[in-house]
Amino acid sequence: MKTYAVLKKILKGLFMGLFRVDFKGAENIPKEGPLLVCPNHLSNWDPIILGAACDRQIRFMAKASLFKIPLLNVLIRTLGAFPVQRGMADPGALKTAINRLKDGDAVGVFPQGKRYMNVEPKDTDVKSGIGMIAYRSKADILPVSIVTKKYKIMPFRKVYIKVGKVIPYEDLKIENGTQAEYGAASEYVFKKILELIYE
Repeated sequence: MKTYAVLKKILKGLFMGLFRVDFKGAENIPKEGPLLVCPNHLSNWDPIILGAACDRQIRFMAKASLFKIPLLNVLIRTLGAFPVQRGMADPGALKTAINRLKDGDAVGVFPQGKRYMNVEPKDTDVKSGIGMIAYRSKADILPVSIVTKKYKIMPFRKVYIKVGKVIPYEDLKIENGTQAEYGAASEYVFKKILELIYE
């Protein structure tokens, strides 16, 4: 925890300035308890920028290839990230996310499942994983929007982050744990993210 605190302090000073982060809605972040943090996804920088901006530690599910980059591997692991194999079912990563939530952690998962740079978020696809993770953990959901010019994150280009109000798990209305319900729940969460983006 001490290593995390030191790294967090350094990253907050560095990344908040490097990406000129405008961060709103910090009061909407519960200080404790299981929380599924769901932002739209623009770049590989997203977990680090959000991790630096938020006071609470968020353990992000990040694509496995990032963990093969030596310096980045150390950085994101220290921040609490864990790998997921993209483009395929990864039961190990899902189990890790669910167990982290059951332990009371905040876990970050991108509903879109991959980055969409230079693309309007409303025109992107959403995966059903959020609904499944929420159902198995019974965690509440925190919608977060990330916006920048042309939806392309670059150093010294201002990044706007807005944290919405918590979505209680019950609002997802998942009763039987079916794939259709997972998909509908994920779409509902992403709708709340889009409202933050376009309001």
